[in-house]
Amino acid sequence: MVPYMKKDGNGKEERGVLEKTLDSLAFQREAPKGLFFVLVILYVALSVAVRITSTSQAVIMLGQNPVPLSVFTGVFSTVSNLCIILMVFFCGKAGFVTSIIILVIQYPMLLQGIIVHRTFASIPGLFGNLLTIIVVITIYLNNKKLGQYQQKLREQATTDLLTGLPNTFASTELVHELTKQHKPFAAVSIDIDGINSINNTMGYDMGNKVLIEVASRWKRIADEGRSGTLDFISRINGDEFSLIIRRYHSLEDIENTIRQYYEAVTDKINIEGYDFSLTASFGYAVFPFDADEQDTILSCSYAAMREIKRLNNGEHTLRFNADLFSIQNQLIIENKIRYALENDLIYVNLQPQFDMSHRLRGFEALARMKDRDGHNIRPDEFIPAAERLGLVSDVDLAVHKKATAFFRELLKKTASDITLSINVSVKHLMKSDFVEEIRALIQESGIPAKQLEIEITESVLIESAEKAARSLTELKALGLRIAIDDFGTGYSSLSYLKNFPSDVLKIDKSFIDDINTGAASPKYVEAIISLAHVMDLEVVAEGVEVAEQLETLRSGNCDYIQGYIWGQPLSPEDAEELALGIRK
Repeated sequence: MVPYMKKDGNGKEERGVLEKTLDSLAFQREAPKGLFFVLVILYVALSVAVRITSTSQAVIMLGQNPVPLSVFTGVFSTVSNLCIILMVFFCGKAGFVTSIIILVIQYPMLLQGIIVHRTFASIPGLFGNLLTIIVVITIYLNNKKLGQYQQKLREQATTDLLTGLPNTFASTELVHELTKQHKPFAAVSIDIDGINSINNTMGYDMGNKVLIEVASRWKRIADEGRSGTLDFISRINGDEFSLIIRRYHSLEDIENTIRQYYEAVTDKINIEGYDFSLTASFGYAVFPFDADEQDTILSCSYAAMREIKRLNNGEHTLRFNADLFSIQNQLIIENKIRYALENDLIYVNLQPQFDMSHRLRGFEALARMKDRDGHNIRPDEFIPAAERLGLVSDVDLAVHKKATAFFRELLKKTASDITLSINVSVKHLMKSDFVEEIRALIQESGIPAKQLEIEITESVLIESAEKAARSLTELKALGLRIAIDDFGTGYSSLSYLKNFPSDVLKIDKSFIDDINTGAASPKYVEAIISLAHVMDLEVVAEGVEVAEQLETLRSGNCDYIQGYIWGQPLSPEDAEELALGIRK
């Protein structure tokens, strides 16, 4: 991060509030200052012991053997030098400077003892001190170099590259520390309204410049302490930001702080001669009153932000309300998702696909999840929640790895040409490293690329066509097949498909349910099949459950079906039996 620097009263630059907060998180586990004083006192005591024993003629009895007290001089000297080394290692610059001063001022005393008092026992001390000085300097310089490297790594790990603000990792770390120490704070989730419109009309480069300007305004508010509270602003992803507010005295202080950030984003923005007007939605929750756990407080603020956006009533700020049962249910599901990901409770079912002669085409991998008690959570509950949380890519990846591991072993046993279809969410597809993830998946699994099919929903065709087309073209170059899932539910048309390197079109179950309900229904489905064939696309009908639907699809020249009529989702063990011909 390039920290925002401001001038103090003497004109010197000093670090901003955001940078100081990051420093406190990075260095909060340093050795306690009391250790420095303990080591100094111990060293002084040991030095006194060295002086006394080195000149002593006394003898002590160890068992039945007389031992001169001077024998222990080397022991005390070695331990005292160890104190010096520990002081440098744990206490940084203060320990280094103190150690060097102590070691250097000892030389005149040692030389005086040798020359004046003829205390030749001090000669080893001269060389011991010299060696200790070399060790101390080496440790200090090495620690300094290591500290600079750690500082650079810390900046890279905690900085959003686009805006220079702290990133989601830094924000989460701060919330973790505050909840652990039980310090009150307000967590604010922010969504900037209007960035997508700028991206679509002016391009992503202009959208990024607007985000940078907004971030710069917010950073000045936080670093200069304009709000009167202690603020920590960070970018989470896209147009979503997080604000942590501390050192407030009332809820009014929190509202006033949020108002300043709101006014900063709504002030006219001029970029390259273009004026932009933005708004933003702010949802907040107060720790520990609204929630008393790290994950819950963040989920509460995010839920409040989504609710104020949904209401769209002209207001821009909403505090989390525990009476909103739907939001409470969302939080429960979200916590279950986090627990499932951490404890390997995401698993896969396989839905068989067949051609019209009932020959197995392959399987579609379906995401499934259990809670900590072993109860299944419906996909229509946890998948939307995972998308809200930004964890849907993690869910996808867990399913992909388990599905490909199953399929690899199945191909070894069958040596067949069946296909494995895996679903990819829109947000996962939009990740910059998505293609690399799939490439790694192919390499790790050893599955031939031609037998792996990527399914995306047709909403991608409308919302993110350009980016999706680039990613899918790269996947096609790897040899994978591409399927457009749920076709017909997003109010798109077949004209979108001409720009996509797709192989398969999957007709949504809702059309299959109505296929025999009127004279026009089967013709509509037949038209989709015919046009898909014209575009060299194979067609899979989803949700086929009764014989009448099957016959209508067969007469309409549909290529493949999946549905309960020939096969419901199966466990990997049952899917293997089906592929091997054991299961009927």
